[in-house]
Amino acid sequence: MRFSQSAHLEVEDLGQADYLTLERHMFAVLDDVLAGGPDRLLVCEPDPVLTVGRGARIADYRSAGIPVHEVTRGGKVTFHGPGQMVIWPVIALEGEARDLHAYLHALEEAIILGLQQLGVVAGRDSRNTGAWIAKKKVASVGVAVRQWVAYHGVALNVSTDLNWFRRFDPCGLESELMTNLRVEMGQTPDSEEVQGALLGAFEQVLRHG
Repeated sequence: MRFSQSAHLEVEDLGQADYLTLERHMFAVLDDVLAGGPDRLLVCEPDPVLTVGRGARIADYRSAGIPVHEVTRGGKVTFHGPGQMVIWPVIALEGEARDLHAYLHALEEAIILGLQQLGVVAGRDSRNTGAWIAKKKVASVGVAVRQWVAYHGVALNVSTDLNWFRRFDPCGLESELMTNLRVEMGQTPDSEEVQGALLGAFEQVLRHG
């Protein structure tokens, strides 16, 4: 099943910025893809924020001591912040690729393959979305779709301060279940190496899956 119809997924590295600025750009790209523009992979590192999806109530997180923003993706509440690599594929799903369960599975597969390139063994949890290392969650996955163009995506904890997750229930889970690559690898990985491995895996899975 091929998810992206583009010959090549264009990559935009948006760097570090506040979440609302990044989200506005994502929606501008979404409008462009809806109008027939090329599929895109957006990479960014948001400032600290909790994003609350359709599976949770924003009022429950006002006291977390972090900016809180309601978003259109599925799922519950997720932290974004420094040390995290966020990848938002904005792609038109066509034909047999119009299967959200298969698409979520593909995003998980891309993370798992990308981490494999870094020498990290990751997998799935049968009860929860995302990518997991030894029963600890290293990446979150959540998507939205408008007229069969998918947006939002994944958040990989590279060197994220895990204390942020103790302020709330990440994706409805205990905070102790969260981890990052720095903990699992015993060192802080090179960010360019991580980005290269992950983007290569996303290109492979979404273009040729």
